[in-house]
Amino acid sequence: MELSSEKNAKVFKAFCDEKRLMILELLRSGEKCACVLIDQMDIGQSALSYHMKILCDSGIVESRQEGKWTHYKISEQGSRDAMLLLKAITTTNPAAEVSGRSN
Repeated sequence: MELSSEKNAKVFKAFCDEKRLMILELLRSGEKCACVLIDQMDIGQSALSYHMKILCDSGIVESRQEGKWTHYKISEQGSRDAMLLLKAITTTNPAAEVSGRSN
């Protein structure tokens, strides 16, 4: 797995906010319309849009348009990539330590 600092930061930014974690919890049961998320979280459209942009940019959430509403769901691939990322950056890599010392 290639470790890109910019991409990694987007993934971790998605997880570092209480509202976004609440959104992910709601999406665990399946796809939800933005209108449902707004009602269940008691937040405004602009606040939801802000959080959903971060979640979608991270790849953890996917969106699709249906009429005037956007529907969101957790991305299986994005979720898998986030787990692999956490494992990759927290697992000791002796080869990287050796190559890092020779620079």
